[in-house]
Amino acid sequence: MAVNLVNVEAVSKVYGTRALLDGVSLGVSEGDRIGVVGRNGDGKTTLIRMLAKLEEADTGRVTHSGGLRLGVLTQHDSLDPKATVRHEVIGVMADHEWAGSAKIRDVLTGLFGGLDLPGFENGLDTVIGPLSGGERRRIALAKLLIEDQDLIVLDEPTNHLDVEGISWLAQHLQARRSALVCVTHDRWFLDQVCTRMWDVQRGDVHEYEGGYSDYVFARAERERIAATEETKRQNLMRKELAWLRRGAPARTSKPRYRIEAANELIADVPPPRDTSELMKFANARLGKTVFDLEDVTVTAGPKTLLEHLTWQLGPGDRIGLVGVNGAGKTSLLRALADAAVSQGEIQPAAGSVTVGKTVRLAYLSQDVTELPGTLRVLEAVQQIRDRVDLGKGREMTAGQLCEQFGFSKEKQWTPVGDLSGGERRRLQLLRLLMDEPNVLFLDEPTNDLDIETLTQLEDLLDGWPGSMVVISHDRFFIERTTDRTLALLGDRTLRMLPRGIDEYLERRRKMIESAAPAPAAAPAPSRPGVSAADARAAKKELQKVERQLDKLSDKEGKLHGRIADNATDFELVAKLDAELRELAGERDELEMRWLELAEDA
Repeated sequence: MAVNLVNVEAVSKVYGTRALLDGVSLGVSEGDRIGVVGRNGDGKTTLIRMLAKLEEADTGRVTHSGGLRLGVLTQHDSLDPKATVRHEVIGVMADHEWAGSAKIRDVLTGLFGGLDLPGFENGLDTVIGPLSGGERRRIALAKLLIEDQDLIVLDEPTNHLDVEGISWLAQHLQARRSALVCVTHDRWFLDQVCTRMWDVQRGDVHEYEGGYSDYVFARAERERIAATEETKRQNLMRKELAWLRRGAPARTSKPRYRIEAANELIADVPPPRDTSELMKFANARLGKTVFDLEDVTVTAGPKTLLEHLTWQLGPGDRIGLVGVNGAGKTSLLRALADAAVSQGEIQPAAGSVTVGKTVRLAYLSQDVTELPGTLRVLEAVQQIRDRVDLGKGREMTAGQLCEQFGFSKEKQWTPVGDLSGGERRRLQLLRLLMDEPNVLFLDEPTNDLDIETLTQLEDLLDGWPGSMVVISHDRFFIERTTDRTLALLGDRTLRMLPRGIDEYLERRRKMIESAAPAPAAAPAPSRPGVSAADARAAKKELQKVERQLDKLSDKEGKLHGRIADNATDFELVAKLDAELRELAGERDELEMRWLELAEDA
């Protein structure tokens, strides 16, 4: 029988006139892996701080088992600014001692990219004081993971980690024997790591078995049983439910409730976004040209990030952009945005960017735009426009869109100065969408957004007809909102990844194993005997192959949908599976051809 580590008994916590937690009772046992979700401001952080005895409850009590070894990662670290990374993470251990520890080597490599901490000027001997918040957070996380604990409590551990770092952290936590309680909005991470979920809502905490996917099904079933009103039943959770069901089987663990009831909930759900229909509409709004890059070089100060880049962002393209930190993801978007704003007058360091005449660009950067603190939320949105056309005959007022983004009628009259960081982020995105752009650049749009707001944003983007480029460490968000994945691996080139983020992680692992440091890698030279004319022809054929791969992806998606819809017709499923295998063979041939052309180009 599992030993109980923490007991929370009838705990309540009130701030001002609002009860964040009201008579909550919970327990954490050995082996538990618990994900904590809920809207921003509903009490997730307060709950885990009380769980860790970092904050006192107003009523009730929290008890720890005797001798509990507890490790906590809060949103604000307690590192000594005068100390070095070595002092905080390694302590007084000699080099030969810590270097001989497989755990320490794994943590340093996983969080920093190598034992010599390549991103830090003086490696382990770097002084902590001048470092950024993200760097300090990784140091605090490394310090925590190197130690042995019975229970680890993590508040937003994936913040400031890239896709690669999040993947490593998930694998590391899966392998640990410690119990875990984790607050995060990263749904892929929750699915990989957690076996139970706590949903903090209106002062109460609802418990669910399974990871995030199971939680979505179970919560929908809970609402159905509770006979919630029809508008609630038809909310966007059903759309995410259907998307999860259509996703890869590995995404979900085995649910412990009636699947039939969950399927009934999504029987009449709208189909996944109609890519071909959106492309037609995008063509009508954008014309044939959006962004055309010819032999472009992108720099940041003295550093060359991308060179000889020839690429086209077409009407209706939905691109997920991933890559190592410092490879140039944000710099590439800024170069395109500068060209768009200046109508082509501002060009990159070399090459040319052609911008379509009809392009209306909205760029959500990582910096939150400051607005007058006395301005009300609704007024800030109405400054842009009173109504917005979302395409396909859908129209919303400023107030309706505010509600969809989590600003209730009362909250719409809150002064901007009183909003939290996450609420300001939501407002910034809302103002961008109200301007009716036809091209969206989203740089880390999921920062500070809770899961409920993320699903609302994804639902809105599902039917949005235009071109879109998304930079995000949130794997779930990229897979949910984009159709193609491109990567910057640090070798000054932009690569298409037919198999998405899984392929990106595989390529990065191979780069690390072959000890080829990505940032210092020189661009691959053209093959001997390839003329400039041949290179141009290769680039054209490369784009053709990419379009063929896109069409294959669409066919595969439709086949997966038919297989799911006819799961009991074994004869038909076998036939469809054979078609899938044929498409996989075609994909392999096209991918090999793509690699050959990429080398020539």
